[in-house]
Parts: sequence; C-alpha cells; structure tokens
Amino acid sequence: MISSMARPEVLDRIKEAETEADEIIAEAESDADERLAEARKRADEIRAEAEEEADSEADDRLAAAREEIEERREEILESGRADRDELEREARDRVDSAVDYAVERFEEAVNQQAEEAVDAQA
Repeated sequence: MISSMARPEVLDRIKEAETEADEIIAEAESDADERLAEARKRADEIRAEAEEEADSEADDRLAAAREEIEERREEILESGRADRDELEREARDRVDSAVDYAVERFEEAVNQQAEEAVDAQA
C-alpha cells in the first residue's frame, strides 16, 4: 500500500500519526496529572480526617483522665477527712483523760494538805 501511495501522502500520513500520537500522549499526561492531583487531594482529606480523629481521641482520653483524677482526688480528700475526724476524736478523748487525771491529782493534793493540816492541829 505504501508503494502505491505517493510520497507526499506517506509523509502526510506519518505526520497525522505523529500528531495523533502526540495528542494521545498529551491526553494521557493530562489524565495522569488529573489522577495524581485527585489522589493528592484524597490523601490530604484522609490525613485531615485522621488528624481530627486523633485530636478527638486525645480530647476524649484527656477528659477521661481528668475525670479519673477528680474521682481519686475526692477519695483522697474523703479519706483525709475521715482520718482528721478520728484524730480529733482521739485528741478529745486524751484531753478528757488528761483533765480527769489532773482533777484527781488536784483533789488528792487538796485532801493530803487537809489531812496534814488536821494532823498538825492535833
């Protein structure tokens, strides 16, 4: 077929084929660029979603930790109040015992002085 075609026709056909090939390549490159841009955009979206999820998870964990700390704080405070109340009761008991002891010693001393005064007059 090429032999039956005139040389200018062959050159025209080659040019047409080259032009068509260039168009196909340009279209393929454009399509590849679009796909790459789309893939990058989707990757950015996925990264942003992952960051949001990570931030949300961190916020949830922080809130849970704060709640646990507050519960533990209340337990410690309640335990401290109970210990304080017990120490106050024990201190009051010791004060009462000390007062009773002091009164007894005072009464004994007064009685002893009174007996010595009676003995001295006799």
